[in-house]
Amino acid sequence: MKRLCATVLIMEAVVIGLAIPVAVRVDHASAGAAGVAGGLAAVAAVLLAVLARRRLAWTLIGGSLLQLVVIVSGTVVPVMYVLGAIFGALWATGIWLGRRVESAP
Repeated sequence: MKRLCATVLIMEAVVIGLAIPVAVRVDHASAGAAGVAGGLAAVAAVLLAVLARRRLAWTLIGGSLLQLVVIVSGTVVPVMYVLGAIFGALWATGIWLGRRVESAP
């Protein structure tokens, strides 16, 4: 489960990073605000992915909160509603599959 959750978070960090120029160019957000908000979210995703190895419980909580943040970021970049929902589904599926595999004999 650790590796699966970390992979989802790393891929999400890439998508968050790619959403920064979209927020600036297409949705006319302030470059500074988009850079700081997107940068913090991307760094949080990477840090949570690294944290998954040692503190999985914290990663699951933090990652779940990050999924909500990404979905809410759709208020600035509307496509993030869809991308956030996709990553939220991947996150939930990763947790479900991880628990299922770990509990198998």
